[in-house]
Amino acid sequence: MAAGYVYVLCAAVLWGLIGPASKLAFEAGMAPLEVAFWRTVLAWALFGTHALVSRDLHLDKKDILPVAAFGICGIAGLFGSYVYAVKLGGAAMASVLLYTAPAWVALMSFFLLKERMGTFKVAAVAATILGVAGISLGPRLAGDVAGSVPVTAASVLVGLLAGFTYALYFIFGKLYLSRYKTPTVFFYALPVGALALVPFFELRLPSLSGLAACAFLALCSTYGAYSIYYAGLRHLEATRAAVVATIEPVVAAVLAWVMFGEVFTPVGYGGSALILFGVLLAIWEGGRQAVRVPKSLLPKNS
Repeated sequence: MAAGYVYVLCAAVLWGLIGPASKLAFEAGMAPLEVAFWRTVLAWALFGTHALVSRDLHLDKKDILPVAAFGICGIAGLFGSYVYAVKLGGAAMASVLLYTAPAWVALMSFFLLKERMGTFKVAAVAATILGVAGISLGPRLAGDVAGSVPVTAASVLVGLLAGFTYALYFIFGKLYLSRYKTPTVFFYALPVGALALVPFFELRLPSLSGLAACAFLALCSTYGAYSIYYAGLRHLEATRAAVVATIEPVVAAVLAWVMFGEVFTPVGYGGSALILFGVLLAIWEGGRQAVRVPKSLLPKNS
């Protein structure tokens, strides 16, 4: 199980690189949905090459629709809803609502995977959500909020949708990646997600610098991160993996301080401590044996 935690932590670090790379793409004149689209397309090329070389292309007919649904909801849905949550409610609130994912995972894992909701798991999820809130809302709580985007029903609902679709990565991975390898799933899901994004932006060839930033996102924060993450998910419960992965905003905060000189308010530092506390609770509650998905919930072989 220790290997599972290491994998998930490494994936979180790679996800923490999304912010700086995306900023470079935006500076190159790319719109948010363009970045999401090209990241998806380039990642598909990487996963596709992997699947072709390893000859892991088989997908049962009965699994086509679930994988396609994952492409629409877990890829296009996440990228699109998160971008619009930022637009409607600001980056801070969008980040808070995105990281409601562990709570969504806990609920879905309880009902779908029959995972136990023990005291430590509940406390870990609660600490994580409060910690992310501290990081995201710290600057607003400590400073002048005049001119900030107002909180509306639409911004909250879209942000919660982002958290829900983010949670689908964890649940879908636990249900299907015990049967299929990561490149196989993403070989079929990524193009569906990319096509679902096309109607919502003007398709054009990005500049060289923008394309380079998207290539970095595809290689490190998509192909690399998800491959490593799902390797870890084979050893961990979906809820524990989700909680550990939320160390990502801590990584992002450190990078922001090193690269841009950004610092937290005391509330933000308190939030960072809560996230780390949630990670420790998840490890403590986890024990030493990986929890397996009940066979009745796994897709059956033909």
